[in-house]
Amino acid sequence: MTSSDVRRADSRSELATSVAAALLERLALAQARGDVPQIGLTGGSIADELHREVARLSPGSGVDWSRVVLWWGDERWLPAGDPDRNEVQAHDAFITALGVDPANVHPMPASDDGLSLDDAAAAYGETIREFGAGSFEVLMLGIGPDGHVASLFPGHPAAVVRDAIVVPVEDSPKPPPERLSLTFEAMDRSDAVWFVAAGEDKAGAVAAAMSGPAAIGSPEAVECPARVPRGTVETLWWLDPDSAHLLT
Repeated sequence: MTSSDVRRADSRSELATSVAAALLERLALAQARGDVPQIGLTGGSIADELHREVARLSPGSGVDWSRVVLWWGDERWLPAGDPDRNEVQAHDAFITALGVDPANVHPMPASDDGLSLDDAAAAYGETIREFGAGSFEVLMLGIGPDGHVASLFPGHPAAVVRDAIVVPVEDSPKPPPERLSLTFEAMDRSDAVWFVAAGEDKAGAVAAAMSGPAAIGSPEAVECPARVPRGTVETLWWLDPDSAHLLT
């Protein structure tokens, strides 16, 4: 298991720019090796800022977006096109602007796709098995003030599910109550896990998550799920001053 390293930015805007530039550099290097990198995306306000910086910095980066595959770490169980869906926000921020090949964009099912929540979780797991590369080049994750990651919340039964790629989340403590999320076991199949956090309300959760790794289902993981995901090659915490202020 890799240790966690911290990358500090001087401001929220610098954070988004720094992460976007690093992501583009990593994708370009992967493509130079002949790989078709697969990345897992997250949602949230800082993710939206990051995605817009990806769109702004992409020209001249050397990244061929026809050779990048996109997945999501979690999704709100809402109709297709709903502006609160993570994939809709990502399309608006950078996917459409950069002309990513639609065949390489894999959103989680929507609530009006004709599937139950359970069936949608199983279907996305099968899609990952069919079209995934076996691991993510980079999995982008946020963290909630309560320490949740993706849609795996403290004390929630979805956070201890094993032997699955995607888990249906019901009775989420954060609206909407129904969601889909990668499991911890799926997240752990990532070369790099990058947490991105901004804001003082994240500081306590960041400090708790970085206090040490935790095993799925352990008391430490139940209390702070963000202690679980780690990359096989690297785990980075990208932080602004407010989210990092409790770290030594």
